[in-house]
Amino acid sequence: MSTAGMTLVEIRRDLHARPEAGWKEFRTTAMVAAELEERGFDVHLGPGAVNVDERLGVPDADELAAAEARAREAGAPAEYLDRMDGVTGLVAAKRYGDGPVVGVRVDMDALERQEAMDDDHRPAREGFASTHPGEMHACAHDGHTAIGVGIARALDDEGGFDGTLKLFFQPAEEGGRGGKPMSETDHLDDVEHLVALHLGLDMETGTVVAGYDRPLSNAKLDVTYHGEPAHAGGAPNEGRNALQAMATAISNCYGIPRHADGPTRVNVGQVHSPNAQNVISEEARMRVEVRGETAALNEYMLDRARKVVEGAAVMHDVEYETGLFGKTTTFVCDDDMVDRVVDAAGRVAGVDTVHERQNFGGSEDASYLVRRVQQGGGTATYVGVGASNPAGHHTAYFDIEEDSLRVGVDVVVETLRSFS
Repeated sequence: MSTAGMTLVEIRRDLHARPEAGWKEFRTTAMVAAELEERGFDVHLGPGAVNVDERLGVPDADELAAAEARAREAGAPAEYLDRMDGVTGLVAAKRYGDGPVVGVRVDMDALERQEAMDDDHRPAREGFASTHPGEMHACAHDGHTAIGVGIARALDDEGGFDGTLKLFFQPAEEGGRGGKPMSETDHLDDVEHLVALHLGLDMETGTVVAGYDRPLSNAKLDVTYHGEPAHAGGAPNEGRNALQAMATAISNCYGIPRHADGPTRVNVGQVHSPNAQNVISEEARMRVEVRGETAALNEYMLDRARKVVEGAAVMHDVEYETGLFGKTTTFVCDDDMVDRVVDAAGRVAGVDTVHERQNFGGSEDASYLVRRVQQGGGTATYVGVGASNPAGHHTAYFDIEEDSLRVGVDVVVETLRSFS
């Protein structure tokens, strides 16, 4: 089974119904790879597409094995699953002409959240809501993957462009886990120009932002406190309370001083302490997220958060360990690429509003690919394509207007052809 023979809407709906969270995108990767290799693309899978040692926030081996088995049962082509060797991600390249090497980055992963299943939600009403409990395409990555395939089809079927196309189908964008390992491969060594894109972003279909600038640098820190259990009524003095240490750390994380050099953020989004109410907690886990307008401000927040975590452990006489779950950086789009997208979008049917630049309020791990190209002397931009999403990103009712898929394909293809 591959994406060949499906329309872009059918691809998007098929992926929407079978979402795969970060580092579990086995079916998605294999299906796309099968079509692109059939089209003559040079396909690199899994360990050939990402730096395996630099992956962040990777699920445990059993979880990955279950996700791969699920993909096999759902008809993902076994040849490509075998070539992936347990690692998701895809880079596909094809030479159309003598001009520059241009990269296009799209992401594939879903979120770990439950989708709405009532008739107020179009995917549920029309029969393409998630069939994987606790996983949902709530950020349009199903549409991004479809656009990536659509770009390859358009160039193949409509005359190509004067250059080489490299398509980066990135795993694990959510949490900022996949961009860094994909950027640290030799696939970006010869990329002279890069386009990354995102659907929705609370813009109406027909609106295009040619350059989203300054996403916040981001880091996610996993923390585990290890204490000593004891009966909370009979011998509370014999325990060392991991939960109390975590509560202290949470409070003090929110007290980290803000910085004069620019905006900073902190949030504790996950906490767990799986023990009975009458037992002093022996283990407590949390995930802390920090952000900064610049990479330096992000490092300031991360360093302060680590000191808070350590201080809480000392205060409550518990041990602790930390691990980096995900990380992103920031960038500013290049004028030349922004101008090309503005001109290209003006020639695309269905586009009625084009904005040159806007600031990006969240974080985005395409930042590592963008920065890698820029550091090599190339140019890059991050494009927003409106999709009239009826509910906010990452919510149970998120959806996109599917006319946006063709708009996204056409804007990128026209931009590529500006290099001819």
